[in-house]
Amino acid sequence: MKHYIFSAIILTAVMAGSAAQAQKGKKGFTKLFDGKTTKGWHTYGKTTVGQKWSVQDGALYFNPKGGDKSQGGDLVTDEEYSNFHLKLDWKVAPKANSGIIFYVKEDPKYGQTYSTGLEMQVLDNDGHPDGKITKHRAGDLYDLVKSSSEPVKPVGEWNTAEIICKDGKLEQYLNGVKVVSTTLWDDNWKNLVAGSKFATWPDWGTFKSGKIALQDHGNDVWYRNIMIKKL
Repeated sequence: MKHYIFSAIILTAVMAGSAAQAQKGKKGFTKLFDGKTTKGWHTYGKTTVGQKWSVQDGALYFNPKGGDKSQGGDLVTDEEYSNFHLKLDWKVAPKANSGIIFYVKEDPKYGQTYSTGLEMQVLDNDGHPDGKITKHRAGDLYDLVKSSSEPVKPVGEWNTAEIICKDGKLEQYLNGVKVVSTTLWDDNWKNLVAGSKFATWPDWGTFKSGKIALQDHGNDVWYRNIMIKKL
C-alpha cells in the first residue's frame, strides 16, 4: 500500500511540474483567439467577420464555399502591434495557399492587407503553383527572403509558426526551427524590397506598427492556438 501511495505522490509531483513548465512557456502571452468565437477579429475594411470564416473544432476555418465573395476577405486583429512575439498553428487543404500578414495598416486607401503588410507564407508546397517559385514557399518571408530550411509538415497536419519582431529585427520559425532572420527598414531591407514585386507599391513594408492578418486566398485553411506577447 505504501508503495502505491508513494508512486501516486511522485506521479502527482511530475504532473504538477509539467503543468508549471507548460504555464511558464506561455508566460506573458495573450490569446488572440479564444477557440470558440471570432472575438477580437474582423474582416479587413469592415466591422464584422464574413461568413466564410467560422470556428470549427477549436480553430478559425476559412471555407471558400461559405457564402458569396462578399463574405470573404482577410481577417485582421482589432488591435495593432509593434514589437511582438506571435505564435499560432496552421494547416492547409491540398493545393491551398494562405498567409500570416503583419504590420498591416488598415486604411481605405490601401484596400488590402498585403498592400502594406509583410507575409509569412502558408502553403501546400507540392500542390500549389506558388511552391515552384523561390521565396513563395511555406515559411518564407513572401517574395523577399527564402527559408533557410523547410521543416514544414505534410498537407493536412498542423504546423506551428512563430514571428518575432523586436526593434526591426525579424525572425520567423516553423515547427521550432528558425527559417528566416533579417532586419527591417535599413538599407539592406530597402534593397530587398526594390528587388521584389513590392518595389513600386507605396508604403509597403514601411509601417512599424500594424495589425495581424490571416489571409483569404480562396482556399481551405485552419488556424488555432493564436497568441501574442508584446515585447
